[in-house]
This record gives sequence, C-alpha cells and structure tokens, in this order.
Amino acid sequence: MALIAMAVWDTEENGRSKFTKDTLNSLGQTISVYDGKHRIVVVDNGSCQETKALLSIVSYSNWCQVITLPENIGTAKAINKAWQLRKPGENCVKMDNDVVIHQPVFGEDDNPIDQDSWIDILEECIKREPTIGIIGLKRKDCIETPWNTMEWYRSELVMLPHEPGQRWLIVEKVHHVMGTCQMYSSACLDKLGYLYQMGELYGFDDALASVRANVAGFITVHYPHIVIDHIDPGGDAYYEWKKQSSGLAMKRFNVEAQAYRLGYKPVYCGPEGE
Repeated sequence: MALIAMAVWDTEENGRSKFTKDTLNSLGQTISVYDGKHRIVVVDNGSCQETKALLSIVSYSNWCQVITLPENIGTAKAINKAWQLRKPGENCVKMDNDVVIHQPVFGEDDNPIDQDSWIDILEECIKREPTIGIIGLKRKDCIETPWNTMEWYRSELVMLPHEPGQRWLIVEKVHHVMGTCQMYSSACLDKLGYLYQMGELYGFDDALASVRANVAGFITVHYPHIVIDHIDPGGDAYYEWKKQSSGLAMKRFNVEAQAYRLGYKPVYCGPEGE
C-alpha cells in the first residue's frame, strides 16, 4: 500500500492548471484509485480557481483527498502535510504535477489490463530489496548511466533478489533520484521523517533526501523500464524563475549535503520541513 502525495501551485500567471489535469488523468489511467489499496492526497498551495474547480471534482468523487492551503508554503512542506497522514508500514510517493506515466492498467471501456501498475512494481522492488530507500521512475532527460564519467551521474545496474517463478527486476543504483515521481520506503521514512526545505529557495529537496537516505544506510535507485514524460516544456517566466532559484540554491545544497555526510546534521527532519 502507498500514499501518493502531490503538491500543486497553479496560478493564472504560470498556467500550470493544464499540467495538473493531465497528471491526475495519468494517475487515473495507471493505478486503480477505487480499490483502497493506494491513496492519493493533493495539497493545494493556494492555486487559481481553475485548479480549485478541478480538485473539487476529484475530491467530491472520492477519487482523492485534497488539502487546501491559503498560500504557497513550498513543495517540500506541502508534501509533508500529506505524508503526515501516512499509516504504519505505508510507503509514500512524492509526485510532481507535470508528469504523464505511460503504463495504463485499463484498456478500452475501462476494462482492467492483466498487469501490475507501476506503483505495485515499485513496491515489489522494495519488498525484494529492503535496502532500497528511494526508488523513482526515470525521466528521459536524466543523464545517469553506468558509463558516465562524472561520479555524481555514474550509475550501476543491479539485479534484485529472485526466486523461481518471479519476474526479473533490474534497477539502476544512483546518487540522486529525480523527484518527478519517487517512492520512499516505509523503513526509510521511519529514519528520515519528512522532506527538508531550504527556506524560500526552490528545489533540491529530492537531492537532499537521496543524500540523507544514503547516510541512513539505504540505496537510491531508478526503475527505468516504464516510460514517463515531463510535460512542462519550459521557456516561460515560471521556468526562468525556477532555473534562477535553483542556481541560487546549488551552493546551499552542497553545504547541507556535506553536513549530512559528515554527521554534523541529523538525517531526521520533522513535518515542518526545516
């Protein structure tokens, strides 16, 4: 069982309501949302009326739970609001609101396809190899490969434990799991607690979580066998703001990461995200 958490900050200026709609549609096509096995919690960071209307529909249909905030508190802190609802033994997914997953579990006329969904496969990977702390679907623009000459981006293919009759599962061990769609094992969250947010700076909560997980004794991996698309084309003012903010945050990320690695800072973070 897993809790899927998604933070949403859609404004009339950034025009991201269409991405949220496509992402929610993708979730509805790739997991069964009514069998009670997995839960979806969307945290609204003070979005525009178009997104509020969309979230009202999915909430009313019991498709997912919506937590409405009066203002934007940041992605990590918003995800933490959802993760506070985690049940004992429940894995958690951090998912951005601009991704489409190409692995449907329903065919024509909404007839179920005889296959496990991506979220079930990720949970099976964790069950097979309990040292996996974070496992994510791999975007097409990620550059981790076993032959990359840069250590941070050099990966290692790992075949997971296997018993006769089981499907073969191969993951890609990496230093950083991109936060577009990543699952945190329950055991890892017991050690890490919640995501850490670097003040008002944008991003790097996923990269810091990977560092924290490694320090806590877990490995971080991609499951690259399911195709996903990052549907935000960029090139607008919002993209430029994210790019500039990320550049400013890089220096602090390096300081924070080193503090975790050297043991100066505990890997556990409370729900306040600081």
